[in-house]
Amino acid sequence: MALKGKYEQSHWAIKVLQWVGCVLLLSMFAAGSIFFFEQPLSINALKWVQFIQSTAMFLLPPLCMAYLWSKQPLDWLKVKGERLKVKGESLWAVMLMLVALPAINLLGHLNQQMTLPAFLEPLEQWMKTSEESAKVLTEQFLNVTTFSGLIINLLLMALLPAVAEELTFRGVLMNLFRVKGKRLKVKGEGVPHLAIWCSAILFSAIHLQFYGFVPRMLMGALFGYMLVWTGSLWIPILMHFTNNAMAVLLYFVAFRANWDIEQLDAIGTNDTLWLGVVSIVVTIVGIYAFRRSTTMSNASSRISSGN
Repeated sequence: MALKGKYEQSHWAIKVLQWVGCVLLLSMFAAGSIFFFEQPLSINALKWVQFIQSTAMFLLPPLCMAYLWSKQPLDWLKVKGERLKVKGESLWAVMLMLVALPAINLLGHLNQQMTLPAFLEPLEQWMKTSEESAKVLTEQFLNVTTFSGLIINLLLMALLPAVAEELTFRGVLMNLFRVKGKRLKVKGEGVPHLAIWCSAILFSAIHLQFYGFVPRMLMGALFGYMLVWTGSLWIPILMHFTNNAMAVLLYFVAFRANWDIEQLDAIGTNDTLWLGVVSIVVTIVGIYAFRRSTTMSNASSRISSGN
């Protein structure tokens, strides 16, 4: 029985159930991988576990679902081979992400000032504990001083999340929310705002790092708009990789040079607040200019093709 595109016409709710079922099934197998490593788990073992879990939860499910939901799965995911061509948008997207780094730090700093009402104190304490645990583990992962360790971290903490998470959130979920948005008759000049923001919210929430929720959600929304404007998932993947890779590289340099790690996350805040503000302004202008450029480029392409 041919499975390729078999469920292309299925209701969006059925597709959601299929995707959730696939994620849960593969995650169960991935969870069992922990028993193949000596206890307690070393940092290297934890990296292997993260690789297996990320692959099971975010990389394989979108590939499987795209195969079941479309007769042209790569085109459905907007990662068709011809989209790999290097264009001006790629350089612009990388530069935009680099310029935005102080802005991300500033927004994260403001997000950390969040306080909940007194009756939610237990929840707030849990959020802080969870955030601190995630921070400690991340710094342990990033604490490498060898070039082999750097390459491993770039693959594990920059490339894999960029590809896998974009396939899931901008590839699969944006497509599903987009269908639901059409059913709800959401207007917006052809831009699926509902799909972009719903997938961005889930993208941020899934990390369970609540004091970085706002900047991560805004990044997710930016990735979604970049996908819509360029028509290629490779642009969000490139931007996602750039953001993660810069963190890996900066921490690598900091650990080798014995820099104060806390100062890296403070760029754009406190004494360098001006840099964070400038970064926000320049990023907004850059996004507007990119949008205008792609709109004009797409219009020119349609005219030249006779459409």
